[in-house]
Amino acid sequence: MEKGLIGIQMSTIKKKVDELGAYETLKTCAELGYHCVEISQIPMTQENVSEIKRACDDYGIKVAACSASLEPVVPGKPGEALTTDFDKIVADCKALNCNLLRIGMLPLTCMGNRDKALEFVRKADEIAERLKEHDIDLYYHNHHVEFIKYDGQYLLDIIKDNTRYMGFELDIHWIQRGGENPVEFVKKYEGRIRLLHLKDYRIREVKRSEGEFDAKTFMREFTDIVEFAELGEGSLPIKACMEAGLAGGSEYFLIEQDDTYGRDPFESLKISRDHLIELGYGDWFKI
Repeated sequence: MEKGLIGIQMSTIKKKVDELGAYETLKTCAELGYHCVEISQIPMTQENVSEIKRACDDYGIKVAACSASLEPVVPGKPGEALTTDFDKIVADCKALNCNLLRIGMLPLTCMGNRDKALEFVRKADEIAERLKEHDIDLYYHNHHVEFIKYDGQYLLDIIKDNTRYMGFELDIHWIQRGGENPVEFVKKYEGRIRLLHLKDYRIREVKRSEGEFDAKTFMREFTDIVEFAELGEGSLPIKACMEAGLAGGSEYFLIEQDDTYGRDPFESLKISRDHLIELGYGDWFKI
């Protein structure tokens, strides 16, 4: 049976890395049964890269992808960008035996502006072509903002139709939040996806404010109730999403939870792991 590899998006455990260090954090991940990670929101210092590599060697962990922005998010702020740190980013990928790199977000300066978004796309595809010379493929991760329509077409589809070299890391939660069926939408990107983000979509209870009724406060509480959820704790058809991803070329299925709402991230990862095993994907945790 054809299968993918299930892993962890390290933004989920970034606080653990701050607390325990990269090596000990990845050791615990391996003990939980995870042997694949995607690096994001972890500073790529010499120490962190070295400790990640050591943990990978010691515990049989595969780095599915590293992350970088296209340009500095804010000039002078920490973080590496492909336009300014290209050689360093390539070197880190090589050191970690990783041939996938992903852009995690549309730049804030491009949101709400079709022309600026297309300029971003042009630059990203040029960088993707350069990266291919180093045997590294570039992928773009969606949120819900790409489901705005320009002339009747989603921005995400515009990005797809205007790129030759850049692929896509589709996120099933954000597709749902953008108003589309994640299973059917993943099918549309067949051949352009090697990475799929798994997180469930949950509606929490409305928190009714105490005291005098305030219509504005009520409407905020009534509408702002979508949460990120452990797999199986929400409403998404996880198995169907994964099968659509596999059929479309996805190799890595990465669990990400942007907020665990006070729950220990390792506990969240246990819940998601157990659900995937229940669905029959136990073998997908093994390299």
